Amino acid sequence: MMREFEIERQFDIKIESIKPNKGVYLLKTDKGTKCLKKINYGTQKLLFVYGAKEHLIKSGFTKVDRYCLNVDGNPYALVNEDIYTLSEWLDGRECDFRNREDLVKAAKALAYLHLASKGYEPPENSKLKTDLGRWPNLMEKRVRSFDKMRDMGRKKSTKGNFDLNYIKTMQFYKDFGKRAINVLSDSKYNDLCSIAEEEKGFCHHDFTYHNIIIDKKDDVNVIDFDYCKREIRAYDISAFIIKVLKRVDWNIEEAELIINSYNEVSPLKEEEYRVLFAFLLFPQRFWRLANRYYYNEVNWSLNTFNNKLEELISEQEKYTKFIQEFKELYNQKEEGFV
Repeated sequence: MMREFEIERQFDIKIESIKPNKGVYLLKTDKGTKCLKKINYGTQKLLFVYGAKEHLIKSGFTKVDRYCLNVDGNPYALVNEDIYTLSEWLDGRECDFRNREDLVKAAKALAYLHLASKGYEPPENSKLKTDLGRWPNLMEKRVRSFDKMRDMGRKKSTKGNFDLNYIKTMQFYKDFGKRAINVLSDSKYNDLCSIAEEEKGFCHHDFTYHNIIIDKKDDVNVIDFDYCKREIRAYDISAFIIKVLKRVDWNIEEAELIINSYNEVSPLKEEEYRVLFAFLLFPQRFWRLANRYYYNEVNWSLNTFNNKLEELISEQEKYTKFIQEFKELYNQKEEGFV
């Protein structure tokens, strides 16, 4: 456990009680309830995240988990080699992705966040986090890795259920990956990146239910900006849609509800739908799961890995139908696809 007195000294607080809560610590202190979190990246990236939240607050998007500053005016404490942040504990419930009212609120909040993010100049000594312009390359690289991982599975003398399932279904996802690459290359992706570069906005990059907190006043609070970076907004919207739709059987109406709610605040341009479609086509979840498995990125049990894979496989039909419906609804043409 971290040395509590160091946290108290550096943040000038008195800790009355401390308890672990979903990967962070809930602290009762003489200055109210706080959230203490150990971060696994350096202070320069943290300053980018800190600056991003302060920029949102200045721009009127105040419902975020604002960092507390230490006695030297920095948004972190150094304890031995570890970096900790302290922020306000936001009371409320997690967004319910099966509740349409919650979805409308969350989609609008995302639109307001994107608007408020514009004009962000990161602090001098921070490290710029950006994915602008990177997606064609990232997609190509990830699609290539599907074959590499298949070969790794084939080479094993004893193959587990995950390997067998992966080898069997890899082609399905690889084909979707190739479709995504084709759609992205036939889009205004680079232009949209240039505009985003000029506007100096950013994306949350992890906009999901446990980071969307609805408080007693029914206001939406957004927390955990650890992954935020310069990025086009279609990325955040697509990731949000996927996270919601896998929970509601890939029902196109929920995707429409999200897009319409977002558009009420900040309308998407015609060419953004194309890039959104490419992101929806790309098998990011399949790639990430296989990557974690073959490169030992997380130590889940073999069972957990295989259950997650079988869950993905079981939704193939509904997902394929959703993609077809999205394509028709938003008038997306694909070369070589009807």
